[in-house]
Amino acid sequence: MASSGQPRIQWLGRWGFVLAATGSAVGLGNIWKFPYITGEYGGGAFVLVYLACILAVGVPVMMTEIAFGRRGRGSPIDAIRRVVSESGRSSGWSLIGWMAMLCGFMVLSFYVVVAGWSFSYLWKMLSGGLAGSSVDDMAAIFAANNANPWVLGGWSTLVTLLTMLIVGKGVQEGIEKSVSWMMPGLVLMLVLLIVFGVFSGGFGDAVRFLFSFNAGSLSSAGMLAALGHAFFTLSLASGAILTYGSYLPKGASIGRTTVSVALADTVVALMAGLAIFPVIFANGMNPGEGPGLIFMSLPLAFQAMPLGTLFGILFFLMLSMAALTSSISMVEATVSWLCDNKGITRPVAAWSTGIVLWLVSTLAMLSFNLGADWTLAGRHFFE
Repeated sequence: MASSGQPRIQWLGRWGFVLAATGSAVGLGNIWKFPYITGEYGGGAFVLVYLACILAVGVPVMMTEIAFGRRGRGSPIDAIRRVVSESGRSSGWSLIGWMAMLCGFMVLSFYVVVAGWSFSYLWKMLSGGLAGSSVDDMAAIFAANNANPWVLGGWSTLVTLLTMLIVGKGVQEGIEKSVSWMMPGLVLMLVLLIVFGVFSGGFGDAVRFLFSFNAGSLSSAGMLAALGHAFFTLSLASGAILTYGSYLPKGASIGRTTVSVALADTVVALMAGLAIFPVIFANGMNPGEGPGLIFMSLPLAFQAMPLGTLFGILFFLMLSMAALTSSISMVEATVSWLCDNKGITRPVAAWSTGIVLWLVSTLAMLSFNLGADWTLAGRHFFE
């Protein structure tokens, strides 16, 4: 086990952590999931409950994870073990660290498949492979993409390779450098898409949908979804934030840092809604389409609009970058633990983890094609 002193390396500064943690938080949860669950649960009322969950639950939990990470200076397992040891408590508490690390790894095993959809659609948008005249046509393209294990597996493998390439370069040279240009680039593309939405003809409807409050649209299922999404979008309880916190310089304010990340994540989620819903409303589509909103309705809407191909490319490029910044954070806990406890170099730890991740994610990928009939309790591996 690594020593309990300072870690081998730290973020270059507080903003290095803020960008990395925001990159972890700003992923498919913001740009893919947030818009469609907002549509499913009634718009503005859901957004209000979601913001309340971020403030009342998300921020305190994130602050606690960062504090544990910085105090323990290690992976979730090592950091929790050190903190409870200092407090004279049972080392059994380190089980929470194991659970968090496993949680992040298992989430990533299906996340790389969904991220593969983003990269695949970016290529389809660039190559003209998203031509269709109806939502049914787009649904057929989506189904064909998933039905081919070589295509779907190839894109998820690409995500895994890019993730391990960045993580293998280290905290400063790999993670911090990559997010320092990916996050500003992502925000810039969102701004361009919002400007596009302003002139699409559906911007007013989108604003009303996102921010008008209708108590009658709230439900217990919607409230539970808001709480769950607050955890998912902030990368909580998956070891990512705790591990990133272990690299935080000693003088950085945990309170200010946490608020900065939560605020940035929330702003990006709302910006994603303002970028997506104007296009949906301008084309008379249903905002509660579910996952198909991103991969079926939006590509069809882009086709029908001036400069739609250009903005479609920007959208899926942004989606791919958001997916990559989150996948980097979810694997870092495992790589950190291997480096600290097994005496291996970071590149070896990254690529070893990548091989195991690829094997597990392949089972998730096969759930859409060759392994669709491999079920347990009525669910296939991806579910």
